[in-house]
Amino acid sequence: MAPIRLSEILVGAFMALGFVALFFLAMRVSNLSMAGVDEGYTLTAKFDNIGSLRVRSPVSMAGVRLGRVEAIDFDQETFQALVTLRIEDRYDQIPNDTFANIYTAGLLGEQYIGLDPGGSPDPLRDGDRIEFTQSALVLEQMIGQFLLSKAEEGGE
Repeated sequence: MAPIRLSEILVGAFMALGFVALFFLAMRVSNLSMAGVDEGYTLTAKFDNIGSLRVRSPVSMAGVRLGRVEAIDFDQETFQALVTLRIEDRYDQIPNDTFANIYTAGLLGEQYIGLDPGGSPDPLRDGDRIEFTQSALVLEQMIGQFLLSKAEEGGE
């Protein structure tokens, strides 16, 4: 009886560890974490269309994650999306003429903000706005433009 009881306990412990590992894997894949990231400085950027960008989406430059999207609001004066980014303190030399793009990553279509550095010697500081932005590409609009151009070619 004792060996059977020991094997049941070991199997149960193994299963519990497996569920914990799956939980952390799911958190990692969905860009969630247990720790709050309040350190760093904030930047804002306005976009005409953010697509499916979400709070906590990554902000990266050259493939390196610099921070996360902290908030998404709507500016009722300009009718644009106002995105607040939290950048880690160690990345404090981002040029103030940096360009912010919304890209799609991977097969699941997760959207993130990619920063392309400018050439200015002056860095962005806490509370600054990124002036140069490119909105998310909307697949339906691209298909519509393609079909319209093909229809115009066929009509000539």
